Amino acid sequence: MNKTPWALVLGSSSGFGAATSIELARAGLHIFGVHMDRRDTLPRAQEVERAIRELGREALFFNVNAADDERREAVVCAMACRLAEAAGTVRVLVHSLAFGALKPLVGEGAVPRRQLETTADVMGHSLVYWVRALVDSGLMEAGGRIFAITSAGSARAIPRYGPVGAAKAALEAHIRQLAVELAPRGITANAIMAGVTDTPALRAIPDHERLAEFVRARNPHHRLTRPEDVARAITALAAEGTYWMTGNTIRVDGGEDIAG
Repeated sequence: MNKTPWALVLGSSSGFGAATSIELARAGLHIFGVHMDRRDTLPRAQEVERAIRELGREALFFNVNAADDERREAVVCAMACRLAEAAGTVRVLVHSLAFGALKPLVGEGAVPRRQLETTADVMGHSLVYWVRALVDSGLMEAGGRIFAITSAGSARAIPRYGPVGAAKAALEAHIRQLAVELAPRGITANAIMAGVTDTPALRAIPDHERLAEFVRARNPHHRLTRPEDVARAITALAAEGTYWMTGNTIRVDGGEDIAG
């Protein structure tokens, strides 16, 4: 019996996570969303849920810290109950968490140890814990697709981006290792390296306006990447026929990286 397909999107209320939630719903998947919003930003999560339901799909969102072990266990338990009721499976996992310190590693204003470690845990290591929870509980089976959003900062030095760059490098390493370990289970894992995109995460980077101006001039399309560009690529890559693609870091940037 074919099981009802669901996606779990970590960071579902804004940016890449929000766009991908809606695009996957458009493609026929129901959506579990994990986000962390306070009262003033909660309406954006509610808008994503509304958009999913307008497409005729179910949306079950959790406003929790995705890096908290107890919260993760509670979410996975709730997901398991819903999937049992609906004869469903988690077909796609999208890791799009953007919570970290943007500070230098040394000198004035250097990132404190706790913030450095928290950044790595939230934006990097949490992927492993969520995958482990899904696979060990049987919620993701053969045919599953795992995607993690990374950035060029994983391999380049960018002012004040050191903590996030290290987390993204760890994220890509985890993807490679997961691809090998999950291959016998028929589950793929790939990282998506998006071009510079106007998201809340970009606007938190110091001097982001100048960065955006430079990228617009450099990109062959003379615009920034949009969340929808990345969401559509992920949806296409989630197809059944991509079972032989795993362990990659795939650029979705309109040619930004190769342009002279």
